[in-house]
Amino acid sequence: MATLTHEQANANSAVAARDAVFTARGLTKVYRMGEVEVHALRGVDLDIFASEFVVLLGPSGSGKSTLLNILGGLDTPTAGTAMWRDHDLSHAEEAELTRYRREHVGFVFQFYNLIPSLTARENVALVTEMAPDPMKPADALALVGLGDRLDHYPSQLSGGEQQRVAIARAIAKKPDVLLCDEPTGALDYATGKVVLEAIARINLELGTTAAVITHNAPIARIADRVMKMHDGRIASTELNAEKLRPGQITW
Repeated sequence: MATLTHEQANANSAVAARDAVFTARGLTKVYRMGEVEVHALRGVDLDIFASEFVVLLGPSGSGKSTLLNILGGLDTPTAGTAMWRDHDLSHAEEAELTRYRREHVGFVFQFYNLIPSLTARENVALVTEMAPDPMKPADALALVGLGDRLDHYPSQLSGGEQQRVAIARAIAKKPDVLLCDEPTGALDYATGKVVLEAIARINLELGTTAAVITHNAPIARIADRVMKMHDGRIASTELNAEKLRPGQITW
């Protein structure tokens, strides 16, 4: 990532002028294990904007997953605030967080968590049955390039295909944001790029805000912005001087 030109700086200002989907201020998370305290987040400030593609980059233990879990309503901070638009996630009741996750957030994790006894279509349908205005499962699977694998069981799919079913399941309820925690971590290089293409396509075609966690630095080149994390803090935030397609990166 290069030093920003005047035009790129203007683009960065344009990003900042957009509506913030997430706003965090002083976000702190301390886990207590007996008498030991583990500081996972140390006063994180961030803004993520509508339709933006953000990569959270950093080594294991830097706080990436904890931050994503708080933004996704899976965890709450010890101190500070996390806002989803005008909703305070940091002080929300569990019922409110459940409704938030169900209506607004799609999750993709490193491991696919598909139900082995259900087909790809049926795995996606589990989510659409709970959503107010979902896609048809077949349409969601077609969007990730699996229109011809609807009736295959997970055991009949490759690892990359299973991860794409997981992405289809996440986006079938038409979430506002797609939160991905190491989505290529269990995949080989070529398959990982196919999965990243699916995420990038959803961000581009549906306007879904996407945040992807990775420790793999080259993946950061496909984002609009890169937030580098270290020791529970955001060490830097950079606008990509040249945003690449997943097929253009190597690692």
